Amino acid sequence: MARNSEQRERGEESELLERLVGINRVAKVVKGGRRFGFAALMVVGDGKGRVGFGTGKAREVPEAVRKATEQAKRTMIRVPLREARTLHHDIMGHHGAGKVFLRSAEPGTGIIAGGPMRAVFEALGIQDVVAKTIGSGNPHSMINATFDALKNLQSPRQVAGRRGKKVSDIVASREMTSPSQEDQNQEDEE
Repeated sequence: MARNSEQRERGEESELLERLVGINRVAKVVKGGRRFGFAALMVVGDGKGRVGFGTGKAREVPEAVRKATEQAKRTMIRVPLREARTLHHDIMGHHGAGKVFLRSAEPGTGIIAGGPMRAVFEALGIQDVVAKTIGSGNPHSMINATFDALKNLQSPRQVAGRRGKKVSDIVASREMTSPSQEDQNQEDEE
């Protein structure tokens, strides 16, 4: 029985998408010269709503990447997706001086996001999203801010459960608040 669970875990791990976000080389000055080390930042996801990130430090690049990947697998979170392709609502996240603004998008928009955020969305399985980073461009801050936003994302089912309403009531009110294409066309004609 333990063997089956090990095989299942390996099967899940083989399906994970791994994205290397960045590698930093750091030097420690010692008596004989410099000792170099490497710090890696990785994003891991299953492409179906689960994603995590991790950092690892080592003397060699492959070891740093391995450590970062292991940490990313341990810290995976589940994110509710709308139609398995975009976010349920617009949201803002921040970490330190880094702020990110994430917006849901229409089908066919694609991933409009820079560097580290793009890696998170690809690993997460989001196909349509518009994201903007405000403030720090540091990859660590951007990823932490993105995860802050994703952790606060709520699906209509969660909101309905908290309010004691039906999911259809929540979704209907969302559609009523956003102007439809017909309403915009009527406003343009007037």
